Order: sequence, then structure tokens, then C-alpha cells
Amino acid sequence: MNQQDASHPLPSSLPRPAGEFERLKEAWRTPTGWRFMTSVNNTSIGLLYIGTALLFFVLAGILALLMRVQLAVPDNTLLSPGTYNQVFTMHGTVMMFLFAIPIVEAIAVYLLPNMLGARDLPFPRLSAYAFWAYAFGGLAFFCTLFFGLAPDGGWFMYPPLTGEKYSPGLNADFWLLGIGFIEISAIAGAIELIVGILFTRAPGMTLRRMPVYAWAMLVVAVMIVFAFPAVIAGTALLELERAFDWPFFISDRGGDPILWQHLFWFFGHPEVYIIFLPAAGMVSTMIPTIAQTPLVGRRAIIVALVGVGFFSFGLWAHHMFTAGLGVLEMSFISAASMAVAIPTGIQVFAWIATLWNGRVRMGAPSLFLLGFMFIFVLGGLTGVMVAVIPFDWQVHDTYFIVAHLHYVLIGGMVFPMFAALVYWLPLINGNRMSEAVARWSFWLMFGGFNLAFFPMHITGLYGMPRRVYTYDANLGWNLLNMLSTVGAFVFAAGALVFFIEMVRTLRRPEKDVGNPWNAPTLEWLTSESYGNRSIPRITSTNPLWDQPTLSDEVDRGQHYLPGTATGLRETIATSPVAAEPRYLMILPGDSWLPVIAALGTAGFFLLLTVKMMVLAWTFGLMAVGGTIAWLWQSDQKPPLIEARVSDDLVLPVNAKGTASQSWWGTMIMLIVDASIFASFGFAYIHVSMRLMVCPPPGAALPALPWQLASGGLLAASSVLMLLAVRALGKRRLPWLVLLALACASASFLLDLRGHQFAGLDPTATAWAAAIGALLGYQGLHIVLLAIAGPYLCLRAWRGMLGERSRATLDNVALIWHYTTLQGIAGMVLVHILPLLME
Repeated sequence: MNQQDASHPLPSSLPRPAGEFERLKEAWRTPTGWRFMTSVNNTSIGLLYIGTALLFFVLAGILALLMRVQLAVPDNTLLSPGTYNQVFTMHGTVMMFLFAIPIVEAIAVYLLPNMLGARDLPFPRLSAYAFWAYAFGGLAFFCTLFFGLAPDGGWFMYPPLTGEKYSPGLNADFWLLGIGFIEISAIAGAIELIVGILFTRAPGMTLRRMPVYAWAMLVVAVMIVFAFPAVIAGTALLELERAFDWPFFISDRGGDPILWQHLFWFFGHPEVYIIFLPAAGMVSTMIPTIAQTPLVGRRAIIVALVGVGFFSFGLWAHHMFTAGLGVLEMSFISAASMAVAIPTGIQVFAWIATLWNGRVRMGAPSLFLLGFMFIFVLGGLTGVMVAVIPFDWQVHDTYFIVAHLHYVLIGGMVFPMFAALVYWLPLINGNRMSEAVARWSFWLMFGGFNLAFFPMHITGLYGMPRRVYTYDANLGWNLLNMLSTVGAFVFAAGALVFFIEMVRTLRRPEKDVGNPWNAPTLEWLTSESYGNRSIPRITSTNPLWDQPTLSDEVDRGQHYLPGTATGLRETIATSPVAAEPRYLMILPGDSWLPVIAALGTAGFFLLLTVKMMVLAWTFGLMAVGGTIAWLWQSDQKPPLIEARVSDDLVLPVNAKGTASQSWWGTMIMLIVDASIFASFGFAYIHVSMRLMVCPPPGAALPALPWQLASGGLLAASSVLMLLAVRALGKRRLPWLVLLALACASASFLLDLRGHQFAGLDPTATAWAAAIGALLGYQGLHIVLLAIAGPYLCLRAWRGMLGERSRATLDNVALIWHYTTLQGIAGMVLVHILPLLME
């Protein structure tokens, strides 16, 4: 019986026109051969993303085995000290930056559109760019290991050991420049996910009905937006120190190595929860299916997800209890470190209650999830232990921390990931993994993991420090280290068995996906490249259970958008809270341009590292050119003003202003931008507070008239941009833009000249270098305006700006006004802080 209630009748009950389905399939057809690289569809990009991330998981695991062989017996000479440093640095870096973060975004890119009932995410080419930049850059970065150029300062890269004095080669530069742009790739994915989750949900899928996994990814994406800019700013400062001798972290010239720890761990500790929360969301999605009962405490779990995200930003100094911080500051951080266990515990108890309420199927996914809960709870308990400051003083930088870290990360993320691979693998070709093989894999991994890492708690309590390449035979660590090495190989054997079976399953003949687990969520409706035959209206939190005829209705095209109204790729944009249809969103098609832009980006950063300047700038121009060409194809006048998406609903095609997905994408990008600027501002405040006198002797600030004139010109440029926006469709628009660009450029040159007259020397003191960083970041935005302004003018002269194609104008105006606010904020910060310190 049809479960659609009277208030939500079927949107399209009439017979579908002939050829409608064929046009839909043609619009979403995936290219074959070499042209598959041009695909931007979430299904293609998601699978490539997942496969690449798993490759890095295997590579990092091989490095871990090398470390364990080295430590299996005392006084081992298999690896030299220098090689061991490179191996353990690359292991941590690859696991954290090239596996953990990418895999959570990869699974989201693949799953979320179908789970939300959408055809795709709103910026498919951005997803493609994010993947290819990560793949090109990550593989090139890993290859440094084979040339002796891999970083060797640890995945945390603490100065002064990673400064030019103690790391004079290129090893640290590869980490700083390579990881920096990989983080940019992660931020691009976060922007895509936020806008997609908020604006492309199926009609009727209110925030209350949204899957818990989507909630988890929304929280994670917001966390990425605020956490990752800190490490981008930190890597930029350290690279400026190494390349140009700007002494941000050199104590003799007013710098402070602790500044790096603040910036790094403001990113690094939220990152632990950025890794855990998607896994928690997947667990909350799988457990109801395994127990065949609704999730217990669903609202409490969602609140707990938000709570964990909030608390995670108060924990960064959890890693700095031995760094000499004040007692009051450490006490607050210690309390927050314990408090975060409360929302985490809420989720664990809700999962246990759900299993208790239902009838659990003890298949392979169930085993991996039960193993996850056992291991993660142990990791959480040791996390509370190291939150106690006196205990942390004893075990800091010992193998107890190594054990805790792996219990949290492998237990909290890797085991749920393997459960998810078993659970969602049928979406790819309809085949399930062998239960017997998956069970063998689980027991090998579970037993091997505990054998490898539980002894490390004891090893740490016995005093074995982290990051040592060997040890003396008389210290009492021999047996424990041998057990850990054996356990690591048993765990690796389990992972190998799993991956062999996964490949065997994927090579089997394709068949209908169906719903093999009887799951309640929408991703099981279809696995086609175009998503669902029609976009369903949702009336509950478990639609496939509560609307049992939904699958047939969707396949018959009885819901929204059963074809393609414009002949292009489309999805329905809905309101962010109530998920009511707002407009028909046209999505871009397949293209080489994201690949070209990503290759140019990766090549620019990596070639810059090895000082191949001409070739590096060639790749940089390739990146800029590919991006401009990609953007040029966007913001086109839509072929229709309105489109019928069901029997009784007509929607406008595309939107403008604050209703547009591109406007929100730009706003989120500017929040990231402001977070990077805030990190630079924090660096300026930090080094200023260390001074006895600010400005330091021999340094001076620019005269106030210079700054007032510069600020006035910046404000004038924003006023001119406001006039340009109002002049849409008129001949004076490009001239107003060019005049605004002249004012902005003159403002920066005046500001720069004022600092030169004041004798600012960024190599003299960290204080001057911090001002130079703020000034340089503003200059980077002026360069961006120098590209965006003529680009906007060219579109205006070509007649490509209008009321129905104005996103470029609105977005450039947003960037322009932000640049003005940032420039004025920087001037105020630089001038006001010394006055406050008098």
C-alpha cells in the first residue's frame, strides 16, 4: 500500500513521455577510455577518491611495518637514524593528511548525493579539482621517499628542528608546500559538502529528517572550514622563515617556537574529531540496519555530534601540557578534554541501546562495528587519563601516547571504515563480499591490532620514548616490542585478506543492487550515475522502511524531475531548513579543465620546492588559466526561465544573489579566508606580547596619514564596486570596476610605501615579519582582484552579465568588499595593539 499521506500526494502521477528516460541517461552518461578522467560525476569521483585514499593507507601501512621491524629487537641496524626519521614522518603524514581526511570526504562525495536524494553535489567540478589536486600532489609527495627528500621532522614538524638551521635541505619544504595545498583540496571538498547538504536535499527531507551521517558530515565540513586555515597559515609562516629568513620561530630575534604548536594543534586536535565524526555518522547509519530497528536517541546523537565539534576547538593545548603554559590555561584545557567524553559517550550508549532494542545480524559489518566500540572506548578511557595534567607529564612523548593515538584513530575510524566498505560495497556492482572471508579478516585485524598496540601502553609506562629508532637491550622493552611487531604483521595480514576479497568482489559480473541489508536510507534506491530516476519526496527519517513503495514510485518517475528539463545535468535546490523546492539547479558537465587546473596547482607547489622557478611558474599559469577557463563556462544564461519538475510544480531555473549556491560557496570560502587572516593576526599578537617594548627598539610603525590614506582608497574601491553592481547592464559597469581596481592597487602600494619609509625589515625581528605577513596576505588579495577585475570587465563587454547570469558580478563584489574589510582590519590591528600594550 502506498504510504504517501494526503498532505503529500505523488508529485507526478501521469504517464511519463516517451524518450524522457533516455534523455536523462544521455545527459549523465559517464565518458569511457581516457575521457573518464574528465568525469565530474560524484559516483566516478567518489570511487577514484576512495581508491586513492586506500592506496595511501596501504603505503603508510608498509612504512609502519618497516618501523616495527626496526624496533622488533634492540640495537637493530636495518634502518639508519636518518632513514627511520623519514619513514616515521611519512607514515604519520600519509596516514593523517593523505588517508584519514581524504577517505572521509571521499566516502561522503560518493554516498551523500544519493543519501540526500539529489542527482549530484552543487559544484561537481570543484569535487573533481579537489580529487585530482590531492592525487597528483599526494603521489608526487610520497615519491620523495625514494630520493632521500622525504620530510624527517615528524608529521607535526616542530620548529626549531624544522627551521633552516637544523633542516637545511629540501625535506621540510616538501612537507610545508606539499601538505599546504593538499589542505586546500580538503577545504574545497568541505565547501562542496556544506552547500550540498544544506541546499540539495530531497523535498521534504527537513533538517530533522536528514540522515545522521549527513549531520556528521555537515559538522565536519564546518570544522574543516575553521580548523584547517590555522595549519595553512602556520606552514606559510614556516616556509617564509626557511625561504626568506623571516624569524617567526627563532627566539634570538623575537620569535617563538611555541607559536607553531598553537597554530598546528588548533588544527591538529579538531582533526582527530574530523576523522572520528564521519565514522560515528556511518556507525549511526549502519547500526539501525544491522538491528532492524530505528536509531535510539537520534536527536541526542545529533546534538552530541555538534557538541563534539564545539568542544574540539577548546582542546588544542591538550598536546602542550609540557610546553610551559600557565596553570589556569592548562586547567581549562584539561576540563574541556574530559568534557568532550560526555557527547561521545552519549553516542556510544545510544548505539548499544539500538542493538539491545533490535535483533542483531552478526555478519561482518556487525563484527567490525563491535570491534570499533571495544577499541574506541579503550582509547577514550586513555584519552581521559592523559587529560589529567600530572599523568600527562609522566607519559608525554612516550609510547603510551602512541598506543592511545592508535586506539582512538584506528579504533575510531579504520574499523568503522572497513565496516562501511563491507556494508556499502554492493552499491558499486550489486555484489556482497564473502561473509567467511570478511570474518577472517576482522579477527586477524582485531587480534593483531590489540596485540600490536596494547603492549605499547606498558612500554610507555616503562619509559620508552617516541620517535627513537632503536634501544638498549637492558631496558626491559624487548618482549613488548616483539609482541607489537608480531601484532602489526597479523593486522596487516587481515587487511591484505580484506582487500583481496574486495577486489575479487568488484571483478564479479554486475547485477542489480537492490537493498541487500533492508536499509532505511535513500542511497539504496539506485546506484546509477544520474542518481534516482526521479527525486523523491521524503516524509520520515527512515523512508525505505516507512514508505515501502517508494523505490517503485521513484523508478517509474512518479516523483520530482523524472527527466531533464533543459537537456543538461540538473538537480532540485531546496530550502536549508524545511527542504521545500526553490529552483532547478543546472550542474556543469564533464571537462578536462579541473584536471588541468589541479595538475597546474600540484606542479606549481612541488616545482617551487625544488627551486625550478621557470617550470613552476609555467605550471602556476596553467592552474590559473585552467581555473579561469573553467569559471568562464559557468554562470551562463540558462536555456529556460522556468521548468516543470512535476505535474503541479514549476520552478525557476537557477537563482541569483543569496539564493544561489555559488553565493554561499563564495561566502564559505571567505570565511576560510578570514580564518587564515585571523591566524596571521594571532601570530602578530603572540610575538608582540613577548616583547618588553612594542614596537621593539629600532622598529617603527608607518605614519598614521599613510594608513588613513590607504584605508580611504580601499573604502573608495568598495564604494565603486557597489556602484558597479547597481550598474548591471549599463556601459559604465566595466569602467567602474577598473576604477575600483586602481583604487585598491593604489591603496596597497601606499601601505607598502608607508612601511618602507618606517624602515620595516621582516628579517630583523619576528614582530616585523608578522607585520610583513599581514601585508603580504593583503597583497595576495590585491593580485586576486587584479585578475578578477579584468575578467569581470571582459564578461561585461562580451554581454555575458545580466539579471539571469549575474553570479560572477555578485561573487566578485563579495571578494572585493572582504578585501577592503581585511585590509582595514589589518591596519587597525597593527596600530592599535602597540597602544594597548603601553
